[in-house]
Amino acid sequence: MRRTLRGLCVVAAVMALVSADSRIAELLAELQRLLGHTQEERSRSEHNLINIQKTHERMQTENKISPYYRTKLRGLYTTAKADAEAECNILRKALDKIAEIKSLLEERRIAAKIAGIYSDAEPPRKTMRRGVLMTLLQQSAMTLPLWIGKPGDKYEVDDIDEEGKERHTLSRRRVIPLPQWKANPETDPEALFQREQLVLALYPQTTCFYRALIHAPPQRPQDDYSVLFEDTSYADGYSPPLNVAQRYVVACKETKKK
Repeated sequence: MRRTLRGLCVVAAVMALVSADSRIAELLAELQRLLGHTQEERSRSEHNLINIQKTHERMQTENKISPYYRTKLRGLYTTAKADAEAECNILRKALDKIAEIKSLLEERRIAAKIAGIYSDAEPPRKTMRRGVLMTLLQQSAMTLPLWIGKPGDKYEVDDIDEEGKERHTLSRRRVIPLPQWKANPETDPEALFQREQLVLALYPQTTCFYRALIHAPPQRPQDDYSVLFEDTSYADGYSPPLNVAQRYVVACKETKKK
């Protein structure tokens, strides 16, 4: 009976692998099509932007804003806004496709494990050098996608910094997900932590999160947070300001200590 169930699980896993591969191929084709549409929209909008620039140059030459130019510019800017929104919608759809592909790849990994194609019983990975690990963390932070807002179980956790016992099973309430998007301070400042807000942040050159206060939020999408880590070795109980990438700053539910 146990062998029969095992065989059924393997068959189901193989079928899931085939289904995932097929769907991933479809999504990649859709993603390629969306990227082509993005380039088309961009080319069209660039032509309109050139017309806006030329119109402004003519206005400067005549040194006046006539009703004709006012009406023409209003139409050009309306078109430019519509072009930007169309390109933005396509990019959102492309990001959704990428997220779905990533989810399917994880489902495929689990199915492969059940089917025996992949096994966690393989020899433990070698301990990663600290410098390499820090570089990977920084690269992950830099490649975090920028979120573009519109006008809303148990976990298996791999510990890559612990040799021989890399996997742990945790309940959802004991896991704080890292951000999936990078917030733009210029368009979505409310999505960022504000000054003196209590957070958990990744201490530089480590893989550990510690309590900290926001010293200054990012001013541009590529900027880091400036945070003050709790540190009793300093008179005021906090370290000097240190920079931490958006990806590695999360909410802390505990109250700020007095």
